[in-house]
Amino acid sequence: MREYFKNASERDWLLINTIRFLSLDQVERAKSGHPGMPLGASHIPYIIYDRFLRFNPKNPKWFNRDRFVLSAGHASAMLYSLLFVMGYELSLEDLKGFRQLGSKTPGHPESFLTPGVEATTGPLGQGIGNAVGMALAEKFLADRFNREGFPIIDHYTFALVSDGDLMEGVSCEVAQLAGHWKLSKLIVIWDNNKVSIDGPTSLAWSEDVLKRFDASGWFVQEVEDGYDLAELEKAIKRAMEQGEKPSFISVRTHLAYGSPKQDDASAHGAPLGKELALQTKKNFGWSEEEFFVPEEVWSYREEKIKKGELLEREWNALFERYKESYPELARLLEKSLNKDWEEDYRELLPEFKDAMATRQAGGKVLASISKAIPTLFGGSADLSESNNTYLHGEGDFPQGRNLHFGVREHAMGTILNGMAYHGGIIPYGGTFLVFSDYMRPSIRMASLSNLQVIYVFTHDSIGLGEDGPTHQPVEQLSSLRLIPNLWVLRPADPNEVSVAWHMALKRKDGPTAIILTRQKLHLIDRQKYASHWSALKGAYVIADTEGTPDVIVFASGSEVYPSLMAKEILEKEGIKVRVVNVFSFEVFEHQPKEYKDYILAPKIKKRVAVEAGRGLLWHRFVGMDGLLITLEEFGRSAPGDVLMDYFGFSPEKIARRIKEWL
Repeated sequence: MREYFKNASERDWLLINTIRFLSLDQVERAKSGHPGMPLGASHIPYIIYDRFLRFNPKNPKWFNRDRFVLSAGHASAMLYSLLFVMGYELSLEDLKGFRQLGSKTPGHPESFLTPGVEATTGPLGQGIGNAVGMALAEKFLADRFNREGFPIIDHYTFALVSDGDLMEGVSCEVAQLAGHWKLSKLIVIWDNNKVSIDGPTSLAWSEDVLKRFDASGWFVQEVEDGYDLAELEKAIKRAMEQGEKPSFISVRTHLAYGSPKQDDASAHGAPLGKELALQTKKNFGWSEEEFFVPEEVWSYREEKIKKGELLEREWNALFERYKESYPELARLLEKSLNKDWEEDYRELLPEFKDAMATRQAGGKVLASISKAIPTLFGGSADLSESNNTYLHGEGDFPQGRNLHFGVREHAMGTILNGMAYHGGIIPYGGTFLVFSDYMRPSIRMASLSNLQVIYVFTHDSIGLGEDGPTHQPVEQLSSLRLIPNLWVLRPADPNEVSVAWHMALKRKDGPTAIILTRQKLHLIDRQKYASHWSALKGAYVIADTEGTPDVIVFASGSEVYPSLMAKEILEKEGIKVRVVNVFSFEVFEHQPKEYKDYILAPKIKKRVAVEAGRGLLWHRFVGMDGLLITLEEFGRSAPGDVLMDYFGFSPEKIARRIKEWL
């Protein structure tokens, strides 16, 4: 009944309960889902969207909209019902298809699938990090493009988080950074219902969360009666007006509010069942009709659509005046928003003449292309000098272009995704390849969501040397190659690094990992061997032989040059060798069948793979009977060149293994 929500108008009560019970019906029809949070917290996003959020339901990608991230993605039914009520292109039929094959309403929100969904959330903690990335992107772009009288980029980022989001360690990392960066247009609201899947949160959690965020530099508020709409509205207004820090608001709520299972952990992730669902509706005096939508909701939808279209028209008019006053800035902003860089940077790509570590080459390429793409923006997890990702002369954020994530790979990964979701930026981040394991959830989400994020992973093998097996990646290359839609590029020499960055910049529908060495690599003589631009096809014949080869050697990265030298040794003994540089498994798989057949040459049965990492995936190239010269154990602590020889990756040892095998 109406007393369930204090200071609620008749319209508030009607709209909030429409969202709640459409969510309940979705879960009941699917016989699957999470009813607890929609019943307990639907009024929170309603207040945000109704009172504060600037958006256009007819153009969910309008750039200057406010963003709302449901970090607690298990409450997806609530988000879909909310978006329906707010006028987005979601129908009742879409809601009825909740969690079913081919629907717009999957079990957890997917940004590329459902209109109005800003981020693909599900793994807890990722969404709050995405929100930090969005607020970071807004601040970066506003500082660079806004001029007096022209607040072209001026929007807030809201996130609704659960207890589980805040238990995940990544939430601590991103909170520290948001406070440090003073992201004052970020507002995070905690649905503090004190219940998780196993039971009360007190089973495993006794932290003072408010003190945590206060210590991290946030503006902290608490709404003790979470169902007092006036108090909630005042708290959000204070958060938007304070203008100095990110805001954190704790809102005390109840799981499955108003149902017979209120505060019962079993209501978190399972349907209430038909009888209890009907009882809950009766408790609120709501129609028992499934997917009931009062007439007033349809008129409200039209209001929100008209208001949203007006907001965007007003912004478009402002932007037209901005273009007249600042034509060069406007042109640059449009290119940034559309990622329409054509190949302005191509002429800046270095042509290397000297041997060097590919991480060093990567730094030179980044420094060059950053001049043509001023919204190429990123940094490193406290390893900028090791990763060569620091843009010298560009300064540090917020005034400059270099981000310091600190020793926080988890945070870096999810914040990069938020920057990509926001748009207008090509984000990049660097760390050692072995620490990509810390980033795996966010890399996976970037791949799932088709985000253009660029990862710079250096120190790519036992060749890094003395730091030993704790830092020497063995399984990481194969592990990353297993992630669908992630391109893993491993250059064989400095000039292939230019190719790698070119491909990462051109690719707009997914993330790219550029894998670089700590140790110096030889510069491959491209007069003698195939052009480094052949790497655009993922794999290419870098050195062939006369007639039919006796053996094909497939190699990647730092193992390509010793394989070329091994070819020379073997050919002096009359063994004909073709060497294929496998720059990227994933890019190669996108080539036409004719080209793949040419590279794989199935009629040639003797085939070898050479890589200083786990070898199982190389059977794609060499077959089950091929020879794997790979690394099937952890490394050692010793100089890199010593280890490469010790583990059999010198030209002489590669040649000897192949000869013995033949």
